[in-house]
Amino acid sequence: MTIDEKYQRLLRVIAEQGSAAVAFSGGVDSSFLCHAAAAALGKNAIAVTIVSPMLPGSEIRCAAAVARHVGIEHILIEESEIDEAVAANPKERCYFCKKIEFGNILKAAKARGIAAVLDGSNMDDLGDYRPGLKALEELRILSPLRMVEMTKSDIRELSRRFNLPTWDKPAFACLASRIPYGERIDREKLSRIEKAEDALRAAGFRQFRVRSHGNIARIEVAPEERRRFFSETAMDEISRSLKACGFVYAALELEGYTMGSMNRVL
Repeated sequence: MTIDEKYQRLLRVIAEQGSAAVAFSGGVDSSFLCHAAAAALGKNAIAVTIVSPMLPGSEIRCAAAVARHVGIEHILIEESEIDEAVAANPKERCYFCKKIEFGNILKAAKARGIAAVLDGSNMDDLGDYRPGLKALEELRILSPLRMVEMTKSDIRELSRRFNLPTWDKPAFACLASRIPYGERIDREKLSRIEKAEDALRAAGFRQFRVRSHGNIARIEVAPEERRRFFSETAMDEISRSLKACGFVYAALELEGYTMGSMNRVL
């Protein structure tokens, strides 16, 4: 199936729902899905973003900008507390988190008489440890990008064609994914990580993570961006920035950024 055939099939799958709420994080996949939902359903499509300590302010601002660009109604649901099952940070953390977040999106959709809730997972998501997918199945959330077998490269290419600002946006995951399994999650740790990653963004890095190991910040940047650390000045500036965020030590992961690196212990 060609990429254009996949897209036409995607529009049909979404249109068949009659109305839909897209779980919208502001990332590449959910932004593209918002575009497709708006194209297929018009005003019968909405985007819903869960505002929680897990999602940094930069992503919320991006989501709002993309929603305006696409022309889809954007709803924010505040989740100020971290559920105990999530805060305990077991290896099934993502399952508990998705169960709560998508449960809230389902309630919001039902209150508006919306028939379906859509999630932006794609075929590439099947290749990593993703306990959250089980929660989506239990809640009967539709994953139309997977249904039409779209890959991340398909989504980026179509996003580029449709002039979506997220087409080349670096991959992102919630801030909780920076904390090792078994280490308790709290707002202070999440805030420290967010500030540290904002500092890397301000320094000009594009693809990065700040993995939190107690008082140590383990920096991952895209392999091709590692050469920037060959500068003593750059290393000093980044070290000062991360320590100002509350870390005591700053270390560099030598192999660079790897998606799902925290899952290796599993």
